[in-house]
Amino acid sequence: MSAAGRWAPPLLFGAGVLVVWQVLVVALAVPSFLLPAPTAIAAQVAAQFGVILPTASVTGGNALAGLVTGFVLGVALALLAARSRLVQELATPVVLAASAVPIVALAPVFTTMFGSTTEVPRRLVVTVVVVVPVFVSTARGLRQVQPVHADLMTALAATPWQASRFVRLPGAVPYIVTGLRLAAPAAVIASIVAEYFGGPQNGLGSRISSAAANTAYARAWAFVVASIVLGLLFHLAGLLLERLATRSPR
Repeated sequence: MSAAGRWAPPLLFGAGVLVVWQVLVVALAVPSFLLPAPTAIAAQVAAQFGVILPTASVTGGNALAGLVTGFVLGVALALLAARSRLVQELATPVVLAASAVPIVALAPVFTTMFGSTTEVPRRLVVTVVVVVPVFVSTARGLRQVQPVHADLMTALAATPWQASRFVRLPGAVPYIVTGLRLAAPAAVIASIVAEYFGGPQNGLGSRISSAAANTAYARAWAFVVASIVLGLLFHLAGLLLERLATRSPR
């Protein structure tokens, strides 16, 4: 199927949803605090574009910093867990428990610990969210070692580090990038939600809450649209990396 054939159905569906949305809001006279019209949101996107770009860059920067940090920590922990049963028994429950901690609980705690004038609490929230899928996916990939390869490393008297470097880690690359792809949009969500709980008022989440508090609902939705676009960009970047890493050599 051509690229146009793949993209046409979702684009047509999205356009249809917007048309129905506009018609229903106008026909039923839906109040703006319940649901603004798409045309009103689009007008606010154009009017606030000069504000949207810097706020999106702040949120995106925090998401990227937390994504990189969480990715490195997740891969490192998975490598250590693959080499040491003790580390595996200690790290796995802690990481899985971190996945059960809601962002709304982490963000205020980190803000209290590190202050409300820095971006560190938000980046830490993103890091915690990212570590979980990266660790789980990487650990799974490191366990997918073919017996013939393990026997070869044993026959060559390879050290655990050499076995990880030449067999486990290369074989786990598809799993690692899959974990990164899953974590990328989650990083944006975590960064935005963390901005609702104090800190500098310079990100998309802060702008959404501020606009909603001032009854500027169409403007709030304009920043929501920017958040969606930012999340899609992170998702597409992760998808591209996954395809590049898993592409079969010609």
